[in-house]
Amino acid sequence: MQLGDSHADAAFRDEIRTWMHEHLTGEFAQLRFRGGPGDEHMFVEERMAWERELAAGGWTCVGWPTWAGGRGLPINQEVIFHEEYARAGGPGRAGLIGEGLLGPTLIHFASEHQQQQFLPGIVAGTEYWCQGYSEPNAGSDLANVTTTARLDGEGDDAEWVINGQKVWTSLAQWADWCFVVCRTEAGSQRHHGLSYLLIRMDSPGIEVRPIRQITGTAEFNEVFFTDARTPANCIVGAPGEGWRVAMGTLAFERGVLTLGQQMAFQRELDEIIEHARHTGRLDDAILRDRLTSLWIRLRLMRTTALRTLSIDAAELGREAMIGKLFWANLHRDMGEVAMDVLGADAMIIRDRYDAHEPLDAFHRLFMFTRSDTIYGGSDQIQRNVIGERALGLQREPR
Repeated sequence: MQLGDSHADAAFRDEIRTWMHEHLTGEFAQLRFRGGPGDEHMFVEERMAWERELAAGGWTCVGWPTWAGGRGLPINQEVIFHEEYARAGGPGRAGLIGEGLLGPTLIHFASEHQQQQFLPGIVAGTEYWCQGYSEPNAGSDLANVTTTARLDGEGDDAEWVINGQKVWTSLAQWADWCFVVCRTEAGSQRHHGLSYLLIRMDSPGIEVRPIRQITGTAEFNEVFFTDARTPANCIVGAPGEGWRVAMGTLAFERGVLTLGQQMAFQRELDEIIEHARHTGRLDDAILRDRLTSLWIRLRLMRTTALRTLSIDAAELGREAMIGKLFWANLHRDMGEVAMDVLGADAMIIRDRYDAHEPLDAFHRLFMFTRSDTIYGGSDQIQRNVIGERALGLQREPR
């Protein structure tokens, strides 16, 4: 039993520990501590099989309401689940985008028919999603979207025809479906005239091009739509309401989506501290102070998550606006401390270069966390949002 746990929470924590100990074995043992940020290209098929194992045990979508197929856990037990999952070495979730982004969006904004059509596949770990938001000229400023969709045909035969390009689309090469923000009203500008469409990734007219990064991996992609078609009823909300729905999705991205990843930060810090202890670097008072600071910030992050996520995430209250800025900078700083703990060894990647897995855990942490302060809204954009929307300060001249 951990400090602050009620008897019910302690029993729930033990239930998770027992299940993970019994199931993260055999064919799944190789997945322990793998598949997280910067490592998502590893064991993809095996992690999809693990998703189905989780689903069979009732451990997917634990925070969803029971009518949607989830467990309906309160936020404190959702945090406990992610803590114990990370502590047991649970692999990065292959269904993260569907469970953390698209699913909650459908629960809040979709029709009953759409919920019945799409939610079961996410819960069962059999259908995977990617996010079609960013474009070459529409990153943090999503209102600059130029990808278009026009309605072709009438009645049950009507289809949306999509043309344009998306970029930095995570895991698109393995996804079954994509949710795409498109401009559906000709001549519209900014956040007006956008719609939120759903399309199968194996549809004719869709091309996926992986983007090779400094880490040597390619979990991000460019996605090109050339007269790609999807049924007219594959739209969440009404035509022109895409901005409202997309902002709801972003609220989940800046809230519960990264909760599991944040809980894994503690394990990463534990590994850094253990390496510092093993090499004697822990005797360095300055480095020890930086490690202590990271430990304190992790505790603050957990407390903040409990406070902010108790609010309806779809509303993106003022309290939730600081979350992404806080954890992204914390994680980036952790990557920098990892390099300092390695010392001179930080200049050496590994004894023998492996093109399939070029980086070890600390180098991967350092390089990938540079992107944490960019994706999902850059630090600069986050500070503007906090200043203008949360604090009511004068808007930045544009």
